[in-house]
Amino acid sequence: MSKNSPTPPLDHNPSRIMPNKLTLESALQFRCHPGVSCFTACCGNINIILTPYDILRLRRALNMDADEFLLRFTTPVYLEKTDLPGVKLLLDEGGRCPFVTPEGCTIYPHRPTTCRYYPVGMSYFHEAPENKEATAVSEEFYFLVKEEHCKGHEEAQTQTIAEWRRDQGIDESDAMNKEWMELVMRRKSFGHQATLSEAAKRIFFMASTNLDKFRDMVLGDSFLATYELDAATQQKLREDDIFLLSFACRFLAATIFGVQDQGLKIKEEKLRQKMERIKKDQAEAEGRAEAAYKELLQDHEKLKKQVATKKAKGKKKSA
Repeated sequence: MSKNSPTPPLDHNPSRIMPNKLTLESALQFRCHPGVSCFTACCGNINIILTPYDILRLRRALNMDADEFLLRFTTPVYLEKTDLPGVKLLLDEGGRCPFVTPEGCTIYPHRPTTCRYYPVGMSYFHEAPENKEATAVSEEFYFLVKEEHCKGHEEAQTQTIAEWRRDQGIDESDAMNKEWMELVMRRKSFGHQATLSEAAKRIFFMASTNLDKFRDMVLGDSFLATYELDAATQQKLREDDIFLLSFACRFLAATIFGVQDQGLKIKEEKLRQKMERIKKDQAEAEGRAEAAYKELLQDHEKLKKQVATKKAKGKKKSA
């Protein structure tokens, strides 16, 4: 639908998404504040997917480790109609955000990315390239969510989408979420014909939701014996959560999607051992196949002899 097309009535649009593609320069008339009659009405019956950076920012504010935060405030979910596991915000018994009060949001400076965007939505189109050398096709555009209860659209304040993003701290959130969102969109572009192994799902879930456990893994003896990580990188992984978050995304891109990463190399000795193990497994598989084939031939010869014996006995009886 073009920008000049009439907007359908909301009762014919249950998604409440306005059918106009917006850009950063598009005007947005909206303002939310305690004086608006619907204040905090949008904080119930919601589906807030939490990005790794959302989780990190919230648990820092609440002074919680990852395990406690995930247990108290999240529930598992699959992301963007894929088989990638993640978490969403766990609502209270009344279907409301656990951090909202009549006076407003108690964690407002640290609120999730989805909350910062509302009532604007962003669509990120990502098409996987035909081969690893080709450049992926991607496009970003925006749309407006206009729910009947929301009176913020009647406020006089007008600004561009770009100004709204800066005002709400979205630019920072999107910069921190970019690598992770690209993983989700890459998986989504593959469609349902491709499936992830259970091991891949587990590592994606851990790296996306529990940086504490991911840090323990990458600084563990097994990981350090496999990958080339210099002392400076190990120190950053130990002390810098943001560096760790980016490293987690790079690790997932390399291990799940085969993206080449020069900063994440397997040690030569491990590669040699892996190749030897592959060759050994292949030789063993070929040996099993050859043995099975010989056994099949033997069974075939036995069957032929049995058939020939039966025929011979039949001829004697008829004679």
